[in-house]
Amino acid sequence: MVAEACQEAFGAEKMILELLGNGDAHVHWHLFCRREGDLEDYGNQGKGPLWWYPPEKMYDDANRPGPRQLTEMKEKLEAAIKKRMSETFF
Repeated sequence: MVAEACQEAFGAEKMILELLGNGDAHVHWHLFCRREGDLEDYGNQGKGPLWWYPPEKMYDDANRPGPRQLTEMKEKLEAAIKKRMSETFF
């Protein structure tokens, strides 16, 4: 349900779901929203896993959303989750 909500809210063309349990005694999920061209020209002609994108570019402050954009992202995700919950539970 959460992956579907992320896909809807952020316009992902596909979703990568990763279940990890390393480090502490717990499991957790990583959800990666992917779109055509998100690797630019890196990887295999712009295709491949996210870790083929240079870390210095991935974590550059220029790629961080600002407060307004974070609020908009949160609102879109909340709306998509509420929609999924109403379809699933009611």
